[in-house]
Amino acid sequence: MHLDLQREHGLAIRWDDGRESFYPLPLLRKMSPSAEQRLLREEMAENPLTVLPANRPSAEELKAVDAELVGNYAIRIKFSDGHETGIFTWHYLRSIDPEAPETTEAEEL
Repeated sequence: MHLDLQREHGLAIRWDDGRESFYPLPLLRKMSPSAEQRLLREEMAENPLTVLPANRPSAEELKAVDAELVGNYAIRIKFSDGHETGIFTWHYLRSIDPEAPETTEAEEL
């Protein structure tokens, strides 16, 4: 696997199976697997009028300040808004790939 963190744009991954994925920074921030962000997504799913935190930067302002590998199974990205608690496993990143082809239940079985 090859990782390329583009601090102003997103994370590009070339997977071992040859698939290439690109995750824009706003998507990664929104889909962070941190407990705080998961709770916010659940609240928003239940109530579309949920108030978002005031300190969220716009998509143009959001940057990846740093990143570190977590063992051989994940990456932690530190964002310019101070968020750094989400650990993105390789499995989770594959599951949120914005360019992944849609699969049906029959294909998954």
